[in-house]
Amino acid sequence: MGKMKKATARKRTGITAAQFNKMMYENVPLARLFGFRAISIGHGTARVRLRFHTDVTRAGGTVSGPALMGLADVALFAVVLGMIGKVEMAVTTSLTINFLRKPGPVDVIAEARILKLGKRLAVGECALYSEGDPEMVAHVTGTYSIPPR
Repeated sequence: MGKMKKATARKRTGITAAQFNKMMYENVPLARLFGFRAISIGHGTARVRLRFHTDVTRAGGTVSGPALMGLADVALFAVVLGMIGKVEMAVTTSLTINFLRKPGPVDVIAEARILKLGKRLAVGECALYSEGDPEMVAHVTGTYSIPPR
């Protein structure tokens, strides 16, 4: 008779929002300056906030494109680490953003999710919303390179 393989429970290896914030602030000082903060990170999902302040605005009093792109990149990084754990050298290989409407003068919330997680690449998407408004202000897709373990 063939030997049966024991089913092994997959341990959650992901990073928590508190661990992510600590790592991000220590290794990416710009994240603190912009005011990014992970709200929650689950297995395959993440929510990150960009605090509204004058340093992230552009003419017209709206949140600047670079700040929105940074927020999306941080949210996608958070969702990847939420699945693979603290792998600081997982890096962005592509990021595509579609600006849909002008964000209001309020915090911006990023909701990210994994579309596909492979051994070497992770693909995700992120929706950005002005806090309190159900209409998306930007849609982002991104790919991250995962270093060999």
